[in-house]
Amino acid sequence: MRSANFGVTVRFVLLAVVWGASFLFIKVGLGGLSPGQVALARVALGALALAVILLARRRPLPRDPALWGHLAVVSVLLCVVPFLLFSWAEQYIPSGLASIFNATTPLVTMLLAAAALPEERFTPPRVLGLLLGFLGVLTIVGVWHGIDVSQQLTAQLACLGATTCYGACFVYLRRFVSPRGTDPVVVAFGQTASATVILGLLTPLVAATPVHLDLAVVASMIALGVFGTGIAYAWNTRIIAAWGAANASAVTYLTPVVGVLLGVLVLGEPVSWHQPAGAVLVIAGILAAHGKLRLRRSTPAGAELVRR
Repeated sequence: MRSANFGVTVRFVLLAVVWGASFLFIKVGLGGLSPGQVALARVALGALALAVILLARRRPLPRDPALWGHLAVVSVLLCVVPFLLFSWAEQYIPSGLASIFNATTPLVTMLLAAAALPEERFTPPRVLGLLLGFLGVLTIVGVWHGIDVSQQLTAQLACLGATTCYGACFVYLRRFVSPRGTDPVVVAFGQTASATVILGLLTPLVAATPVHLDLAVVASMIALGVFGTGIAYAWNTRIIAAWGAANASAVTYLTPVVGVLLGVLVLGEPVSWHQPAGAVLVIAGILAAHGKLRLRRSTPAGAELVRR
């Protein structure tokens, strides 16, 4: 039992590192590829890795055309659009900042779920979490500097657009895919394979630029695709099965820390004080929304005597 739990813990740490490092890999990949080419390489290599996992486990692919239609929608919301947006945005902002914006995904998901799913209505903790998260985003952007419509601001908005796509996709998955009980790894393969086809058709139109490959670019794309987009899905599935979805979601708190640290240590990216401060507010919002951030009320001495 201990060895099994240790294995899950190792996967959890690796998942946080790989997903946090994904933004570093994107940044390095942009040194030789366009944003569209980065996104295409990511999903293609991810689909290949997941295909190997499915073959090793002898898992059949679904034959339901309706399910494949849903997976095509999922691929657009979870892969095509957000991967393009993050890749484009990192041309203008540091990779660490992109990882911080990615941490807003649970809050955006909660907001969209409350609007689309009757069972996910607003509660006081969720409202508090959303308010803290919104304050965190404003802090990250540094609104007190004034709103300067520049490429950098547009890039930050693109990151928020990507997390909005993630949130919409999670709601869509819960409503149309999860009730079918399909193996999560099969779902992951279906969405990455569909995204590969879509981006394969789009990339020549939106990213017909020369490719300049070197060891760093190739290694980053392999790491981003095979591990960050492929094997990571399998790891996450195992973690959820062992620890539950709530505990597994704690990886969200670690990925921006990894992303910022790698950006600073590997790429020498600058970090303004308000960016990690905003990230702390976002994470506090996530904790509050899940009821894990509570203020203890002090009990008057007299009341304690009455209880006794």
